[in-house]
Amino acid sequence: MRQLSTQDTDFDSQLTQLLAFETVNDAELLHTVDNIIAQVRADGDSVVLALTQQFDQHPATSMQELELSKEALAEAFANLDEKVKTALTTAATRVQTFHERQVQETWQYEDELGNRLGQKVTPLDRVGIYVPGGLASYPSSVLMNAIPAKVAGVTEVIMVVPAPKGVLNPLVLAAAHLAQVDRVFTIGGAQAVAALAYGTKTIPAVDKITGPGNKYVAAAKRAVFGQVGIDMIAGPSEVLVYAEGEAQDRTDWLAMDLLSQAEHDRIAQAIFVTTSEKQLNEVALEIEKALAELPKADIARDSLQNRGALILVKDRSEGMALINRIAPEHLELSVDNPDALLNDIRHAGAIFMGRHTPEAIGDYCAGPNHVLPTSGTARFSSPLGVYDFQKKSSIIYCSESGSKPLAETADILAQREDLEAHARSARYRYQ
Repeated sequence: MRQLSTQDTDFDSQLTQLLAFETVNDAELLHTVDNIIAQVRADGDSVVLALTQQFDQHPATSMQELELSKEALAEAFANLDEKVKTALTTAATRVQTFHERQVQETWQYEDELGNRLGQKVTPLDRVGIYVPGGLASYPSSVLMNAIPAKVAGVTEVIMVVPAPKGVLNPLVLAAAHLAQVDRVFTIGGAQAVAALAYGTKTIPAVDKITGPGNKYVAAAKRAVFGQVGIDMIAGPSEVLVYAEGEAQDRTDWLAMDLLSQAEHDRIAQAIFVTTSEKQLNEVALEIEKALAELPKADIARDSLQNRGALILVKDRSEGMALINRIAPEHLELSVDNPDALLNDIRHAGAIFMGRHTPEAIGDYCAGPNHVLPTSGTARFSSPLGVYDFQKKSSIIYCSESGSKPLAETADILAQREDLEAHARSARYRYQ
């Protein structure tokens, strides 16, 4: 795992190289995805079924076999071990409680001219959520995508999840039951995204698609954007852990927090930033010790070697500047008083405050959404939330008397823009 210092003469170029990542810019990938989308648009169900058989080796012989009943979801939940059932229910409840606070309401006000202005908030009609499939799948992704949609008032939530060789993780189905998903189809890849975007005889077209997936899913989401809304083009998972070498720090905790992201994927990114060279070296040693016993050590080691870094900064101010430059998906502040740093942090998807708040808790059950901006997009993006499943319409009502001064203003500005019909339309209201 590389070690860097902000005092290195080539630090800026090293950091730029470390952070560089292109999600879906491969020409061959984009061509393949465009071809799949075109086939689904042309032939619908038959192509979705054929590609599911081809890519997932799914044994289904009809589209009807690819849809799961609500009874199957309820049965999956009922059959869970009680301890797991309690944990999943706790997570779902916390996610719902948090997101209920995000609901936006319609509002109006009357101006000094007697005109009424406002904003009407309306939930989307139908959304599609993509959930990674197979045995190594993520029920937490179901909760984080479906619950905010339901809280927002979305009428119908359609879930797609690939089932390689027809195999599904029952915990994913149980999560769909808890989150009140309306329909579930066992399809994945670019063909699932295309089906959600354009609709087929069996799968209804949606207004927005959310949820993580592989590079084909990401490329397909980008390709259908405009036909439907999407949440984001997500890159590999990231964490930045910041500490200052204090006596209370547990370097084994810090090392494991880094590894918790590194085990996700060989291209995941884990970065440790500290003001203490001694602590940096100790964390490096703890990482090596932990790798010796982790089940996914090979994946984690590749991640740390390819995209990880231990970075030494000279002081807290430099550390905050570096955090804002990186704009990490997950930011852990492993310090005594994290609140003292909060105002200095402008760019981060989620901020985990203090030593007792590992990112792993946020992944599952803290409550805030774990669908977060990656690859530096926290500079301009936010976590997935209820607001992603609501849209807004402006309300403009002019009284007869209140219309006249506004119409005169509009008339003047329209003339300056050389739009005569605009000007006359406004003029008719006050002359």
